[in-house]
Amino acid sequence: MSASTRRAPLDPVDPLGLEALLGDEDRAVRDTVRQYCDDKIAPHIGDWFERGEIPDLPELARDFGSMGLLGMHLEGYGCAGTSALAYGVACRELEACDSGLRSFVSVQGSLAMYALHRFGSEEQKQEWLPRMAAGEAIGCFGLTEPDHGSDPASMRTRARRDGGDWVLDGRKMWITNGAVAAVAVVWAQTEDGIRGFAVPTDTPGFSAPLIKRKMSLRASVTSELVLDGVRLPASAELPGARGVSAPLTCLNEARYGIVWGALGAARSAWQGAADYAGQREQFGKPIAAFQLTQQKLVDMALELHKGTLTALHLARLKDSESGVHPAQISFGKLNNVREAIEICRTARTILGANGISLEYPVIRHMNNLESVLTYEGTTEMHTLSLGQALTGHAAFR
Repeated sequence: MSASTRRAPLDPVDPLGLEALLGDEDRAVRDTVRQYCDDKIAPHIGDWFERGEIPDLPELARDFGSMGLLGMHLEGYGCAGTSALAYGVACRELEACDSGLRSFVSVQGSLAMYALHRFGSEEQKQEWLPRMAAGEAIGCFGLTEPDHGSDPASMRTRARRDGGDWVLDGRKMWITNGAVAAVAVVWAQTEDGIRGFAVPTDTPGFSAPLIKRKMSLRASVTSELVLDGVRLPASAELPGARGVSAPLTCLNEARYGIVWGALGAARSAWQGAADYAGQREQFGKPIAAFQLTQQKLVDMALELHKGTLTALHLARLKDSESGVHPAQISFGKLNNVREAIEICRTARTILGANGISLEYPVIRHMNNLESVLTYEGTTEMHTLSLGQALTGHAAFR
């Protein structure tokens, strides 16, 4: 029998056969998360987005905890200890449903939990990580400020010593999970440079008012953090965190999840456009039969699969002994989010006027990705990071 007669038919959803590169654990994670999202969230997510809320987030957190999704790439303390690839696949499936879901898991596991796991004391780890892994305690990550986003080293939040205590004053902005968090990892300037603190959110002087009237990530809790004379014991300081490199290390973990997550939103938009084009008739035939529509679908598929190859390679690097360089993560974040948002915009044109309806996922993904494009490093900042890595010259200042 010749090779051509043995050849399997091309899968239009996975024309390069990239899913075959996943291992058994990765496929199990993919199928579990996809099934949960299809059954429990997808029927309601358009309504949640329209209403600007995510009902019963604590129950959702416990479900994610029971599936091992929270801090899943961390070791010990109730965390699943999976590979970076399995974590990436989970992020892709979550964001294929909605970016808000992946943002919740990223902030919980790759920012708040990772900061405690990497820089916290053993007492802090034992106090928070098992409950956070189970979804019984939600965390947030307070770095961005109203006037300092891309330049966190210039933050104005201050922590001063008062006897044996620390006293924190300042504001943080655009903080996912802030209003529902039990613990906030807050970064502040001290006399000795930037330090991190584990702040129980019931501490007097701490508040987290909701940010409303946003048109992106509407199915997500976004808050301001206000610290007004928040008094903490010395044990609240993260002992391993010194300087701005500590929070940036955490951001790099979250960016890796975005590299995968953006592909989920793009895949959902591409699939929605392909399905619609096969059903929508104009001039006596499906619009999928027209050359210009086919060109759009092909170009979208090319970028989607190139992005997946990038994500797969970064996962292998992250799981390897040598690890992955921050500039390589910037490469993936810059490319995959930029291409994902373009895929969503093109998908919207295929759906025509229906593309702006929440009956379809496209406009929701497109709006959400406007936030993903900005947070964890803007397009400009990742461009400059890569520029410095490629040329040896820093162009930030």
